[in-house]
Amino acid sequence: MSRERTGHDERIRPVRAGDWPGIALVEAAAYAGSSLTEGRAALEAKGRASPDTCFVVDLDGDVAGYLLALPYPRFQYPPLARADEPAHDARNLHLHDLVVAHGHRGRGWGRGLLDRLTAAARPRFEHISLVAVDGMAAFWAAHGYQAHPRVRLPESYGENAVYMSTAVPGRGSRPSKEVARFPCPVS
Repeated sequence: MSRERTGHDERIRPVRAGDWPGIALVEAAAYAGSSLTEGRAALEAKGRASPDTCFVVDLDGDVAGYLLALPYPRFQYPPLARADEPAHDARNLHLHDLVVAHGHRGRGWGRGLLDRLTAAARPRFEHISLVAVDGMAAFWAAHGYQAHPRVRLPESYGENAVYMSTAVPGRGSRPSKEVARFPCPVS
């Protein structure tokens, strides 16, 4: 393992109670001027729903990025800005948000956060889903996520939002019982 990769692993850790102000600042800066800003209470609710699948990039005590993921039924998604997110018993892990602060992008932090999420997902989850926003569907497709264009998304996610998912790498690809329960066809 390279020295840089080791440094990434040491600086990516689970979210702690004192991280929420920093997470909220990074989120507000990333989504300024859009309908995607949720605010601290909603972000904390997502974190409380699954603390073992939420991580930060900690650079000497400053939050330089974060990833929030929570169990959620496949082909469904959490509403934005909901401050009372319920816990779900699902084999799908929904990657709700991944943001790296502007000044720290291009240094592998996003990949490190995704690697950490995949490792956390492997023992319990079959799939990871997300909603690609702001034209990021091509980015996620390059990381193995498949678009499901028949899943309807509310306007709050933006015009070009796309629901996407992938099987958890290293788990195999057994079909989930959740797919059979989904009420409309998906691609």
